[in-house]
Amino acid sequence: MPGPKHHVISYIEFGVTDLAAARDFYTAAFGWEFNDYGPAYSGIRSPDGEGEIGGLAAGSASGGDGPLVLLFSEDLDATVEAVRNAGGTIAAGPYDFPGGRRFEFVDPSGNRLGVFAES
Repeated sequence: MPGPKHHVISYIEFGVTDLAAARDFYTAAFGWEFNDYGPAYSGIRSPDGEGEIGGLAAGSASGGDGPLVLLFSEDLDATVEAVRNAGGTIAAGPYDFPGGRRFEFVDPSGNRLGVFAES
């Protein structure tokens, strides 16, 4: 089984309050690219450029106590700074856990995600 890939998720939709602001945030923080489907939805492009790995849905519920999505980072400290610079809020960490380090952040729409790096 291949190892984790940098900043990649399998497929998930994030509810967002402002589609343009959410796209700007994830582009600045993680370098994500999008397919535009109008004012209510953007697909998150797969890193290989073929297909999509998720989407941003405007007007959907965001935040809350749902599952925590974890992204992988090859450089956790640089990712912390990218999230801060893009307008995200660091909610926890960075802290050590068995096998690596991680942190959690809240995006501008209130979604909470985590990022981890292997040790």
